[in-house]
Amino acid sequence: MSVRSLARGRWQQRSLAGLTVMVLFSPVFAWAATRVGYSEPMENAAEAAGAASHAVATDVSLFSGYALPGLGPHLGTLGGALFGTVLTLVLGVGVARALAPSN
Repeated sequence: MSVRSLARGRWQQRSLAGLTVMVLFSPVFAWAATRVGYSEPMENAAEAAGAASHAVATDVSLFSGYALPGLGPHLGTLGGALFGTVLTLVLGVGVARALAPSN
């Protein structure tokens, strides 16, 4: 299975086009989230349960805030989206190849 075989069918082409559009728009989503004051639902639940005050902060995170560190919020989000999408596609293709019947 190669990259060319991923875009063989019409639905596959549309899927890859949709993924590309979402990756390219990820900085817009990051900007919009800061404008509306979005916070993670898990953080909201922790605050409602009173567990937020007992949280232990860790700085060991590859994608803190879904962005690559050191690139700023918008470029970092684009890089994180690209990395995550490629990683997911590579893992999916790898699992598909492993489970495919051998000829």
